[in-house]
Amino acid sequence: MNQPVRPIYLFADSQLLFWRNQGVLFLDSLRRYLAHDSLKAAYIGASNGDAPEFYLIFEAAMEGIGIHNCRMIRTSFTAEDEAYLNEADIILLAGGDVAAGWKSFGEMGIKELIIRRYYEGAVLMGTSAGAVQLGLCGLIDTGQPPEELLDTFKLIPFVIDAHDEKRKWARLKRAIRLLDGVAKGIGIPTGGGLIYYQDQSIEAIRHALSEFSIQDGEIRDALLMPDNEGAA
Repeated sequence: MNQPVRPIYLFADSQLLFWRNQGVLFLDSLRRYLAHDSLKAAYIGASNGDAPEFYLIFEAAMEGIGIHNCRMIRTSFTAEDEAYLNEADIILLAGGDVAAGWKSFGEMGIKELIIRRYYEGAVLMGTSAGAVQLGLCGLIDTGQPPEELLDTFKLIPFVIDAHDEKRKWARLKRAIRLLDGVAKGIGIPTGGGLIYYQDQSIEAIRHALSEFSIQDGEIRDALLMPDNEGAA
C-alpha cells in the first residue's frame, strides 16, 4: 500500500544539512514524516561523478539526526544498490552537473524508481543540481544560443535554480523566457532552501526565495520570505 506523499526538500548547497534554527537541527523536521526508527538514507552521487567526499558530508548530516544506515548509490548501480534504494526512506540527489547527472540516471535506469519511491512515501531531497533535477527542467548551456531545456523529474511544478543570485538569476530568467511564460521559476540562494508540499505550497527555508514569472511579456519577480530569516 502506498504511503502518503511526503514533502520534497530542496537545498542550494549543503549548509542546511547542518543548520540549526533556535538550537534545533533543521533536518530534525524529517522525523515528523518518518515515524519508524530503523530508517535508511540513500545518496545518489551521479551528478558529481560519485565523489566520495560529498557522500561523507551527507553521511555526517544523517548521523546528526540519528540515521546510521546510509548508502552511496553509485553509477555502477549494483543489484545491492537497487535493493537498498527500493527500501530507502530518504533519497538525496547530489549537486554537480545537471545534464551529466540526468544522463547517468537514464543509464542506471533509476528515473522511474525514484518517482515510484516518492509516491510510495520516501522523502526526496535535492542539493544544487539535484534540486534542479526535481523541478520541471534545467537550462543547458550549449555554448551558443539558443540554449537547450533539459526535461527533468517534474515532481515540482517550477523551474528551479540554485546559488545564482550574484548573476541576478540570469540563467533562470532565460529558462522562463524559453518556456514562453508557461511556468514560474524559483531561485534558491546560497545557504537557503525550500520545502514543497503535496498541496503545492512552498515554504522558504532560512533565506528568501526569488520567484519569477512572465506577465505581459515582461519578467516579474517576487520574494517568498521565510519565517526564520537570519536565524543562526
